[in-house]
Amino acid sequence: MTQIDISAPLASALAAKGYETLTSVQSAILSPDAAGRDLLVSAQTGSGKTVAFGLSVAPQILPDQPPLLPVDHPLALVIAPTRELALQVARELGWLYADAGARIATCVGGMDYRTERRALERGAHIVVGTPGRLRDHIERGGLVLSDLCVAVLDEADEMLDLGFRDDLTFILAAAPASRRTLMFSATVSPDIEALARDFQRNSLRINVAGDARQHVDIEYRAFSVLARDKENAIFNLLRFHEAQRAIIFCKTRANVNHLLARMGNRGFRVVALSGELSQQERSHALQSLRDGRARVCIATDVAARGIDLPGLELVIHADLPTNPETLLHRSGRTGRAGAKGVSALVVTPPDYKRAQRLLQRARVTAEWGKAPSADEVRGRDDERMLAHPGLTEPVEDSALAAQVLERFGAEQVAQAFIRLWREGRPAPEELAEAAAPDAAAPRERREFGASVWFTLSVGHTGRAEARWLLPKLCEAGGISRDSIGAIRVRQDITFVQIAAEVAGQFKDGQEIGDDLILRQIEGEPDFDRPTSRPTSRPAPRAERARPEYPRPERAKPAPEWPAPDKTTRRKAREEAIAEVLADTPHEIAAPAEDGAKPRKARWTTSERKQRGAKADAPKPHRGKATATTGKPPARKATASKGADAWPRRARTEGGAAKPGRPPKAPRR
Repeated sequence: MTQIDISAPLASALAAKGYETLTSVQSAILSPDAAGRDLLVSAQTGSGKTVAFGLSVAPQILPDQPPLLPVDHPLALVIAPTRELALQVARELGWLYADAGARIATCVGGMDYRTERRALERGAHIVVGTPGRLRDHIERGGLVLSDLCVAVLDEADEMLDLGFRDDLTFILAAAPASRRTLMFSATVSPDIEALARDFQRNSLRINVAGDARQHVDIEYRAFSVLARDKENAIFNLLRFHEAQRAIIFCKTRANVNHLLARMGNRGFRVVALSGELSQQERSHALQSLRDGRARVCIATDVAARGIDLPGLELVIHADLPTNPETLLHRSGRTGRAGAKGVSALVVTPPDYKRAQRLLQRARVTAEWGKAPSADEVRGRDDERMLAHPGLTEPVEDSALAAQVLERFGAEQVAQAFIRLWREGRPAPEELAEAAAPDAAAPRERREFGASVWFTLSVGHTGRAEARWLLPKLCEAGGISRDSIGAIRVRQDITFVQIAAEVAGQFKDGQEIGDDLILRQIEGEPDFDRPTSRPTSRPAPRAERARPEYPRPERAKPAPEWPAPDKTTRRKAREEAIAEVLADTPHEIAAPAEDGAKPRKARWTTSERKQRGAKADAPKPHRGKATATTGKPPARKATASKGADAWPRRARTEGGAAKPGRPPKAPRR
């Protein structure tokens, strides 16, 4: 590190951490060519990129004479895709800039917003956060980027995969245009390149993803198991290795919960990480792994992004990763800092070919074999028991040891020790035999022999394909497909190799189809720098002329009867009511005079007589009847009901209503 100019506070922090040499990504970022420039860095997990961009941003935020002075607004901004990764980056930058006196604030989802706001108001030199929470602070005015000198996007590909493109665009647009932008990504996809073009100026591309030195200490192993023994094989793997910390990757949240329940019932000390957990639950699970209360973590790829488990010895792929980048990213969590690690793939017979292609594309070599059997697990347990330090270290309480030997004997004490050793450990599982797949032998191309080359007047622009041209060639020359060798499709032309003994059946300039002209060439064509895809979009195919037929006249549907509007319906209803009232014997209310209230309708004389006759008819009563009328006496008004209350029966002889009480109007 003496050959690279590093600030004194940072150099002392690195020395205190035991850094003797820099990794490849750290050396590349600190090279003179990268000084002060925007960088697009492709680096895998575990390559030391957190310390790398921590050293790279030092010239923009550290003065010539440290320590740092208090600031109102941040000088550096680090954006990470997940809470765990943001907190991990903050911890790394914390010890790196501790001697420089830098204040570091975190803004991540799931934490108290007011605490973060107060930390920003006190002034922070470096702010680390997730895209959503950072945008929230910017919109509310808590985070001001007017003095920002450098912005760092860590794991940019994962942020785009999680849908943070709009948030990143908003955050970077709020920063000054003169800032320096550093982007770190495991893979540089077209979306990453587009983001770099939008927010970087004359960026320098640094590619250290192909450097596999971080995977030298990782042993890749693939175990063939039957589908019904997949979970039991995982149990035996954990028991065989007895790793202090191990992580199991599953594809879905349901698989995580299922495996968590199975392992909990078997006695494993296990925690789970999935998207359904709150921030407090995730922090508690990670702390259990760090302090040793749990030894196994089951997680999905999304939930495990950004977590840092020091001393991780075993990585088990319960479900195969979808691409080689994910395989390397999972496996890169072990084998760090010179420690050895194992990456184990549990593969069922239907996934043999997919696993082989995955390993081949990832450019790693895995040792295929069978999962550890129950006898192998017990044998490894016996080896660990015999190598236990308690059997070789000197005994402090020799008097008690002698008393135990004298009382129980050496054989009984040894059996008790073995029994206590095996207690609390899950029993190994018996597995069925599953044959390991054979290594994929390389395909050897057969020697075609003497041949003659022809050209066809069609290529990628004409959407030519070998499977489309092969039957046309066989039909035109009357030959079999065994007589045709290579078919190389280029931009505007196609080269065809035909056996020499049947080449005479084709003529120079022969037309084998619509606009397909076959011509013979001398010697073998030059295939230097072949173009496998068209550089421009192929022209659309010409549309065939369609015959013009007169369209028959169709009868138009009859117009529907228009529905009456509201005014028409109201008028019809009023007319119907008037007709009904005109036919009834009721007395219609007289029209009101100008400014006077209309008079209510009254009963006619005949209606009163009919009403009175019905009222005088004898009816059964519950009350006590009088001798004269046979009816119960009318109730008197009481004080509780009021002095003006009317009796229940208030009719006089003749059926007329009692004077003083208005009769009821007839119901219409």
